[in-house]
Amino acid sequence: MNTLTAFTRWLENGGRTIGQIAITRSGEGWELRHADDAGELQTFTRWQDARTLATLDDAGAFRPIKTTNDLRHGWRIVLSTVAEVVRALDYFYPAMLGLWTADARGELTPTDLRDTLARQTGMYRITQKLTDEQAQALIGRQCSRCLKTMLWRIAPAQPITSLPPEKHQRAAFPLLCREACNLLVGLARGVVKEATSPESSTAAASPPA
Repeated sequence: MNTLTAFTRWLENGGRTIGQIAITRSGEGWELRHADDAGELQTFTRWQDARTLATLDDAGAFRPIKTTNDLRHGWRIVLSTVAEVVRALDYFYPAMLGLWTADARGELTPTDLRDTLARQTGMYRITQKLTDEQAQALIGRQCSRCLKTMLWRIAPAQPITSLPPEKHQRAAFPLLCREACNLLVGLARGVVKEATSPESSTAAASPPA
């Protein structure tokens, strides 16, 4: 079953919320808006407008990860077909519909953090020195604002314990995280470099005053 067919069936079965987006009928078509919004909203009528709406948060700051919980408010997109809804959602939550469909077919294989770091080269090879303790702390800080359900672990015998249990439970329409994102890998590099810097070593060795 392809993504459009699977998503159409999901709508027919009453599905109406994906992440922070509410989907409702609008005449013969469909309306997308922020799930927290009501009343008068700025109206858009092209699925391409989703790209602009997904780029910045309410304060005008760039959103490097589109699945964080800071989607801007104040808009509605009115579209004619389910195919247009799917295209818009691919801008709001890139690749998420495809991963959802692959998961339903049993074709989605998670990649644990250690495997992701093991394939890093060049300036990112240092991330392979990230300790389990550092990984837990980093994941707890960085991934708590992301709406995705985490499918991966640190290693096969090392689950992620720095996030609440519901972070690992599929929602009604799950946004799925199959492996650590590039942003997390970049932050892991910074954590390791800071921990192994001469200044850090000197501070650790110095006795308290």
